[in-house]
Amino acid sequence: MNTPRTAFILQIHKNPEQVNMFIQQLISDNQADVYVHIDRRSYEKIHGKILKHPNVKVLENCVVCEWGNISQITATLLLLREVMASKKNYDYVCLRSGQDILVKEGFKDFLIANTGKIYMGFREITKKDLVGMEINWPKVTRRRFNSAHPFRIYRRIIHDLYQKGINLFPNNNRWPKEYTFYTGSQWFTISLEAAQYIIEFIDKNDWYYKFFEHTLAPDEWFFHTLIMNSPLRSKVVKNNLLYLKWGESFTDIGSPLCLTSKDIQQIEESNHFFARKFDEDVDKSVIQYFINKVRLGGNTNARIRMNV
Repeated sequence: MNTPRTAFILQIHKNPEQVNMFIQQLISDNQADVYVHIDRRSYEKIHGKILKHPNVKVLENCVVCEWGNISQITATLLLLREVMASKKNYDYVCLRSGQDILVKEGFKDFLIANTGKIYMGFREITKKDLVGMEINWPKVTRRRFNSAHPFRIYRRIIHDLYQKGINLFPNNNRWPKEYTFYTGSQWFTISLEAAQYIIEFIDKNDWYYKFFEHTLAPDEWFFHTLIMNSPLRSKVVKNNLLYLKWGESFTDIGSPLCLTSKDIQQIEESNHFFARKFDEDVDKSVIQYFINKVRLGGNTNARIRMNV
């Protein structure tokens, strides 16, 4: 019996050589296909540099991907639709960024051993968390700021007023009372069944996408909420299989830090299959370390049953 293939969907915006190394990890054992969405701002510059291979598809239809914006959702949906259009019977669809690296062998075996499960980090939210969802945030506030920018201060004022019961820009779009919000990291590994459910739901329920259009960082809410309010919720495992190292200073709080060779031990001890973010301009040696060591179909039968 043939091993089912896995579809990796990548959202990238720079460093095509680094992306190609990651792609080579994923397709080296011919057990996966890779679909690539390039931020429209970088498309002309790098699309011709992405690895040309029968297992790699670069989307021509692309959007500008901005932090904290619905465009992140749009890009993911474009990738999911491309997977569905292929008509291939994949086992899983795995969303990754261009700054991810596979850091532990046995991922393909792990998927085979856990058929049908859905891997995404999530948590239920409190009323305080809903500041991102109950406000139609002005576009100037839906940006990443690394300094005391006036718009960052403006965002904080809107936030603080909301906490005091004053919503300057209420989100009046339809939201069913029976739906519960969930939030978490945007990166996921979902069954083909879940990917099909997402697309079919979106096509039949225009109100869902519309609700998130002007919310803050909807990529951390959209898919989690949809799946956790679906019949598939019993299959969700609260783990997105990804190692991140979070910033804590004023300039990088809430953002993943670039990993270096100093982080190798901690990455390996985390027991996760993927890590981010890596940047060849910061430390190429740590990328090369894992590229040389790990591939998708590595033989790790003794270790495939992670305790997750």
